[in-house]
Amino acid sequence: MPARFTSLLVGLALGLSACTRPPPDPAPAGPRMEIDYEAARAMMVDDIVRQHRAQRRQPGMPREISAAVLAALRATPRHEFVPEEQRPFAYADTPLPIGAGQTISQPYIVALMTELAGVRAGANVLEVGTGSGYQAAVLDHLGARVHTIEIIPELARAAAATLARLGHTRVETRIGDGYAGWPEAAPFDAIIVTAAPDETPAPLIAQLAPGGRLVIPVGPEYGVQDLLLITKDAAGAVTTTRVTGVRFVPLTRERD
Repeated sequence: MPARFTSLLVGLALGLSACTRPPPDPAPAGPRMEIDYEAARAMMVDDIVRQHRAQRRQPGMPREISAAVLAALRATPRHEFVPEEQRPFAYADTPLPIGAGQTISQPYIVALMTELAGVRAGANVLEVGTGSGYQAAVLDHLGARVHTIEIIPELARAAAATLARLGHTRVETRIGDGYAGWPEAAPFDAIIVTAAPDETPAPLIAQLAPGGRLVIPVGPEYGVQDLLLITKDAAGAVTTTRVTGVRFVPLTRERD
């Protein structure tokens, strides 16, 4: 249930015709092209700013992506959270495969969801759907106390190892069903869900602190879903705001 299929972009597939004779011997490998990841990351952040300026007048959209969120994105090496063969594309604004049939969300959606969550230093935050660990790393750079849960064991273990290797030792990881949240770590100031249920899980609303914010895609499996911002006031009343249309993989659940 990691994050994934968040854009409405459609990829183009290139078909190769079959050859009737053996292919020629491959040319000798040349020097490997070095990628300036820091420059690519800066360009990615600039693109996020441009995209948001074009969309921020839509109802429900935040006025801007804050300087703090943009700084966290600049500080997080997205190429470290994708397979090596995907690294040349790490800073394109598109989801990328990370294994187990899942993807890492496109950078703009990560920025938007993080901004909507209103995360501040010291906030207690739950992420449902660790994936490769990228969103958790961004939240850690914001100074949050991050709890992230992933239902696919191999992804959860790989993400935990990547986060530890990159120094995100404060992030708490768990293998399990994120639909039920993380009750013993609640209440949460913010909850970010990176896969789409057909309705908002009641346990997540229950674990949201007064004044807290839940950002979640809700809608049909593999269809266009609604990205929702759900807030809870001091009296426990809940308000739901639709932000935009998105596409995420469905929220996977444990079955009896």
